Formats: sequence, C-alpha cells, structure tokens
Amino acid sequence: MFEHITVLREEAVDGLAIKPNGIYVDCTLGGAGHSELIASRLGEGGQLIAFDQDDWALDNARKRLAPYMERVTLVRSNFRELERKLLELDLPVKEGIPQVDGILFDLGVSSPQLDEAERGFSYNHDAPLDMRMDQQGTLTAEEIVNEWDEREISRILADYGEERFARSIARHIMQARAKARIVTTGELVELIKVGIPAATRRSGPHPAKRSFQALRIAVNDELGAEEEALQQAVRCLAPGGRASVITFHSLEDRICKQIFAQHLQRCTCPTDFPMCVCGQQGVLKLVNRKPIVPGEEELALNPRARSAKLRVAEKL
Repeated sequence: MFEHITVLREEAVDGLAIKPNGIYVDCTLGGAGHSELIASRLGEGGQLIAFDQDDWALDNARKRLAPYMERVTLVRSNFRELERKLLELDLPVKEGIPQVDGILFDLGVSSPQLDEAERGFSYNHDAPLDMRMDQQGTLTAEEIVNEWDEREISRILADYGEERFARSIARHIMQARAKARIVTTGELVELIKVGIPAATRRSGPHPAKRSFQALRIAVNDELGAEEEALQQAVRCLAPGGRASVITFHSLEDRICKQIFAQHLQRCTCPTDFPMCVCGQQGVLKLVNRKPIVPGEEELALNPRARSAKLRVAEKL
C-alpha cells in the first residue's frame, strides 16, 4: 500500500494559481497528493501531466487519480527529460519549446520509498544496498560503496550529506570491503557507526542519516537532474505560468534559488537614471521573497516535513 503524506500540499498548488483550463505538470508524482489537488481544480480543457520513474508510484496514481484520468497523462520518466517528453504530447509550442501554465517539483524521496525495506533507502531495515528510484537504472549504492575510491566516497558523504566524519567513514568502508564486499544496508550502518565518535552517535539523529542521504543523492544524480529540469521548466512556462519548487536539502534549495536568480527581472541601470535603458528585464519574478515553510500543525502530523522549503516564481 502506497501511504505518503504530501508536504506543503495546499501551499504548493496554491502557488501555481490554477486556471481551470490550464496545462500543468507535476514533475514528481510520488504519492499523487499534489497531482490529485491540481486535477480537482481543473475543468473542461484542463490538463495535468505527471512524471515519475517509479512504477509503484504510477500504479498507485492510476487508482488515486481515477476520477480525473480524462484530464491526466502519466509519463514514466525522470523529470530531467521534461522538455523532450512534453514535446511528444499535443501541447502548444512556441519557437520549438512546449508551453504550459504551471510546473511543480516536490524533490527528494517519497515516504513509501523510505519505508519499504527492499528499496535499500532506509537505515532502519536490513536490505540490499540499492537506493535506485528508477529500478531500471544501473548505478546502485552497492557499486559506489564497493567500487568507487576512498576520496570520492568521502567527497559524496561530505558534500551531499554534510557529514563531518566523512573521511573516517570512507576509511572504514575501504578497510571492510578489502575483506568482503559490502552488500546490505545493515552492514553499511555498522561501518558508519564505527566511523563516528561514540559521543556524537549518542546525540542527534540516527548516525547513518547523512550518509544514506548522500548515497541516495549520488545514486540518482538528484542534484544534476534538478538543475537540468529547472532550467527546462523556466523555458517551458508560458507567460504568467508559475513554478512551485519544494526542496528538503540545503543543496537542493541553493540550486533552486540560484536558477531563479539567473532569470529574475533585474535592471542594471544606475539608480539616478530616469528610466531603464539596459534592457535587462529577465524572464521571472518571485512570487514569495522568502521560502514558505510548513506550519506547526503540519509538522506535528509529519515530522519529515521539517526541512521543507517552497519557492514560487512566475514567468513574465
């Protein structure tokens, strides 16, 4: 059963300013919470296109979105293929680029993926070291842990997991794999624990949390996919269209913030000029200057939402 609590559900969909006859894209279908709300607000002529690379999520969506399927198109693909996949559909096109009225991203891994032991995302269950969101993908966490060099493993843990003891953990991984291949999440958890000082292990979150996050991001190239997809999203938005982006990690949020900033309406003329002559108009404006975060009520129901941030921008 696919049980998933949708984070910032109302806020993210409200940010899209849904038009009943508009065309909207949910790049991260997941548990279909956002898609269901978008579809419910569409009327005659409205379309929802929902992306996911997880067959489990797509099967769940067919059931959950059953009342709205006449206006829904499901696409089995990573969202880094956004522009190419939209071109395959019968959508308005401007200068060879598909045009839609809103695009939503809910980045990170969904709760069912975390909770299903066999997927290898969870440090609370012993399972094969997998961590692939797309089960047809080739790179797994097992390959990284057993075949990548010590410096690269350390870099991944430090950069993607912000793990202070990345070098120590990587060293212990190297020592262990020299004796036998590391094949389960349980084995990896024990190695991570050994690489972290006992005093640190006794306080704060689970000692493997940062390392598992880092490996998941690396296996699925989440940051590369996000950057490519957000640049495509800016191109694919029609004038007045909006992008709602939910992030759960500081690196994800930084990428979103930087890409929005690249495209912002920004005049570079001296402040004493009576009118703009630079022509640096940009193509986006921010709908919310500061990111929207979950309220206390949502956090009480879903502690996993604690790190979520929502940024919304509109195409000029």
